[in-house]
Amino acid sequence: MAILPLYPVSILLELNSLGFSHDMLPKFKSLIKKPNGIILVTGPTGSGKSTTLYTTLNILNSTEKKIMTIEDPVEYKLKGINQIQAKPKIGLTFAAGLRSFLRQDPDIMLVGEIRDKETAEIAVQAALTGHLVLSTLHTND
Repeated sequence: MAILPLYPVSILLELNSLGFSHDMLPKFKSLIKKPNGIILVTGPTGSGKSTTLYTTLNILNSTEKKIMTIEDPVEYKLKGINQIQAKPKIGLTFAAGLRSFLRQDPDIMLVGEIRDKETAEIAVQAALTGHLVLSTLHTND
């Protein structure tokens, strides 16, 4: 059993402290400033995928940007960001959440993990239609 620290006051990390290589850090900083596209953070469990995405959201968060997330679970509550918990038992899947987000025209969307073809297709479509999409893929080293 794992115990997650849900809803801490804030996550105050900087991208510089997350282990990006000297070459990759400026590239990543440039990518997250783009108005659209898809950024996938990949790695095994415990490799820092969620920490990287939450740090990125903290950097991007401003009153000028509409940011929405669907997560399972919501690990950190971020002020000014609309976060929802996926609940597949009632039909609120990652794909359903993304579809709903598109009707609300956010600037940035985060989907906790791309686990299936439908979610991947909607995420790519969102990126192609002017949204910045952030997500993770679980991969082995």
